[in-house]
Amino acid sequence: MNKRVLNVPDTVKPEDYTMDAEEHGPEDRSEIEDEYKKSLLGVGYDPAGGERSGSFLQLDHSVLCSTTVQEGIEVLDSSEALEKYSWLSDYFWRAVAPDKDIYTKEVAEKQTGGYFIRAAPGVKSIFPLQACLFIGKERLSQNVHNIVIVEEGAELHIITGCSTAKDVRSAMHLGVSEFYVKKGATLTYTMIHNWAPEVVVRPRSGIIVEEDGTYVNNYILMKPVKDVQMYPVTYCGKNARTMTQTVIHASQDSKIDIGSKVVLEGENSRAELISRSIATDQADVTARGAIVGSAAGVKGHLECIGLMLSNTARIHSIPELEATVEDAELSHEAAVGRISEEEIAYLTARGLSEDEAAGAIVRGFLNVDIKGLPPALGAEVRKMIRMSADAI
Repeated sequence: MNKRVLNVPDTVKPEDYTMDAEEHGPEDRSEIEDEYKKSLLGVGYDPAGGERSGSFLQLDHSVLCSTTVQEGIEVLDSSEALEKYSWLSDYFWRAVAPDKDIYTKEVAEKQTGGYFIRAAPGVKSIFPLQACLFIGKERLSQNVHNIVIVEEGAELHIITGCSTAKDVRSAMHLGVSEFYVKKGATLTYTMIHNWAPEVVVRPRSGIIVEEDGTYVNNYILMKPVKDVQMYPVTYCGKNARTMTQTVIHASQDSKIDIGSKVVLEGENSRAELISRSIATDQADVTARGAIVGSAAGVKGHLECIGLMLSNTARIHSIPELEATVEDAELSHEAAVGRISEEEIAYLTARGLSEDEAAGAIVRGFLNVDIKGLPPALGAEVRKMIRMSADAI
């Protein structure tokens, strides 16, 4: 497999953004949630906390809320958690190296918050936990380090959203996230990004799934953004399972380099990576996916499908498979294209206008079955995708 390294544009530099942020406290929570309610709801964060097992809210560099309503599930500012639990130092920078690139180094040296979420052994979340990382200041750099631990036999659902205030156009978000799914545990992690047109985003994530564990990741990006670059790596132990589903609508001049890699290093581990990308205007999308099979009986499937809606858009699909054992079963499907005239003609012949026909095709393309979510949360996510598709 080609060991391609993600290119880091020299023009994207942390020092070009400010670290000066106004301090906010829990006493500001109600005012902030009321002021930004629409933006928060748009990324799955309900200020009322309805049908949520807990909430975490950070504005700029200040944590406004870290609460839980279910016993056995804990949410804290990750820096506070590190002070509270001496054993937590064993998890920091274990799944992601602090010197991976200039962005992880920046977070290691200048961390400004992030969450620690833990489900105790055997605990199963009744409702999903919600978290939101919000930027309210122009040209701010938000450098967070998140740690999620799902202990043996536990089950946890998290919906996390990232967004900006309506008067913020330019900012930088650096997010290091480490996930530890213990033996027989399940984690479903749904991330929704609704950034502003000039925001630069650099998530850096590592996931370790132990024996018989399950990790499901859903990523949704439906709004314009200047530059997103992410490539989480998941390591699967014996009989572990992982599924990653990505839905992207890239518009304006958004530059998106996104994908994921799974290393099947445990016997009989499984992986499925599914990506749907739509590009319009002058958007540039690179969709990556890689599966490495290095243990007996592993299976993996990779699917990258792209739809271009303008002559000036670009989608580059890069699927990669590597097997180091004889019986690994790895497959991939990749396709990039445009709406065909035959599809339009078929629908217009049944009474739709050309615009209505194109809209129906786009909605169908984005109608990915987001798996692994509780029914209510699944309906919520599908609604967000449908609303974005209707706006195209």
